[in-house]
Amino acid sequence: MPSITISNVPDALHRALRLRAERHGRSTEAEIRDILERATKPEDGLKLGSLLASIARDAGGLTEAEAARFDGLRDRTPAEPITFE
Repeated sequence: MPSITISNVPDALHRALRLRAERHGRSTEAEIRDILERATKPEDGLKLGSLLASIARDAGGLTEAEAARFDGLRDRTPAEPITFE
């Protein structure tokens, strides 16, 4: 996996990143990876579950309460790529 080195990070920024990581219960490196992932992830990507729920709602097949229940059951953990090792 590629690595990135960032030079000349101001002390205040490094301290803020470290504190933010502590609040989220992870290392500073993991926090920076999360920030980069969120910043580069497309916000308007097609989500199959959302699409199906909206189709069902538009067709009158689900009430708002039922749709909210399905939304609460959705697994939001990021998918991991398959490894063949």
